[in-house]
Amino acid sequence: MFQKISKSSAIDSSSINLIGNGTCITGDINSNGDVRIDGSIKGNISISGKLVVGPSGNIEGNIICQNADISGEIQGKINVSELLSLKASARLLGDIVTGKISIEPNATFTGTCNMGAVVKNISNASESREKAPQTA
Repeated sequence: MFQKISKSSAIDSSSINLIGNGTCITGDINSNGDVRIDGSIKGNISISGKLVVGPSGNIEGNIICQNADISGEIQGKINVSELLSLKASARLLGDIVTGKISIEPNATFTGTCNMGAVVKNISNASESREKAPQTA
């Protein structure tokens, strides 16, 4: 009935984090694994894996990640080091910096897009963002 979990498998950096529909989080999210968001986030997201925003997902904040599949709504700057995929139901209001981009028909995007100028090291980018002076 119960499965024995070894210490090596319990500490897995390739974890998948789920934020379900109806869940609202205010604050920043940092993860070494993949993240799927079907709820609402008000804060910045910095992950070294893949970000998936489902059709009901809503993010108000800046994003740094390796890959992203967006079907929901984002308000803020998104920085994707590899591939950003905007699905037909995606609504993005903000600037994009990415290595590659795929936009399906009916997806909406308002802002600027820069391809090729990507963050080489995601952890360095999040550290520099944290060290930036705060303005009131």
